Amino acid sequence: MNKTKHSDDNKCSVMMASIGALLLSLVAAVSVYADMNLDCGPGFVTLVWTERRSQADMSLFRLGNCYPTSLSAREAVFSVDVNDCHFKRLVTGNQITYTNDLVYISSPDSHIAPFTHLVVCAYERPKDWYPTIYDPVFNTYGEGALVFHIGLMNDDFSGPAESTSFPLGSFIPIMASVEQKTHQPLLLLLEECVASTTLELQPGSRLYSIITNKGCLVDSKVARSQFKPRQKSSEIHLSLQTFRFALGEEVFIHCQLVAWDPDLLDHTMKACHYVKDYGWELLDNPAYNHLCDCCESSCKSRRRRNTISGNHGIMQKAVLGPFTITDVTS
Repeated sequence: MNKTKHSDDNKCSVMMASIGALLLSLVAAVSVYADMNLDCGPGFVTLVWTERRSQADMSLFRLGNCYPTSLSAREAVFSVDVNDCHFKRLVTGNQITYTNDLVYISSPDSHIAPFTHLVVCAYERPKDWYPTIYDPVFNTYGEGALVFHIGLMNDDFSGPAESTSFPLGSFIPIMASVEQKTHQPLLLLLEECVASTTLELQPGSRLYSIITNKGCLVDSKVARSQFKPRQKSSEIHLSLQTFRFALGEEVFIHCQLVAWDPDLLDHTMKACHYVKDYGWELLDNPAYNHLCDCCESSCKSRRRRNTISGNHGIMQKAVLGPFTITDVTS
């Protein structure tokens, strides 16, 4: 009996030594090219990746399916909720462990190969801990296995808007999202959005174009409207500067939402906004800004429209509103 126990202890020691050696090798590999600072707590994760290689494009880092919260020339910062980004949770006794992958997706012309780094957060489970659920009040639309949402948000997109009245010149934060459940990971896009004074679009409806030409935020050419950096692929944040269209009246925004295969972006499946003194920029990967070139003309593709309802993606019409834009000078 003692002999068997001694043998098992030896196996355990060898296994722990192997794991330790593997972790040390991973740490050594990171220390050569980069530093990672990780701060974990109940409900949140803050990760700062500092890259030493000047060729690295910091916008190409992903934590699970989340995009960096902020970027600089050498740093990618993620400040995220543990219920986002596809973290995996394991609860054992009094400990909670969250794991995820930090991924560098690289670009075709990059000198740095794609890589993945394991991220582990473990801490003692608070006595009053329970899984948090955030469910803002959105307009919701079902389409097969997908559920689409669109709603007005507060200034930092952390929750629903407290008012539906916006002064002229201010910004309207809009978030659209798709619940993917068991579906393959999809990228949410806004193919078209127009403002109207009617809940239903009719031949005589007054319209103001916001997004046209298969994902071109045309309002960003005449105002300071822009897409905000993604927090995750299944959401898109639009900061829309208020306009003089229908001042003081009820306004509705009619959008065509698209949940699309992120590997199949092209001139007709994209999210582009105009940056002053630079030009059109692709939200999801500036290395492919050329997909936005057609925003000045007509964005067309040879792809047949019926592939939308196939395996690559699904479209959904949605209406946001009503809200009002007020002229503070009147």
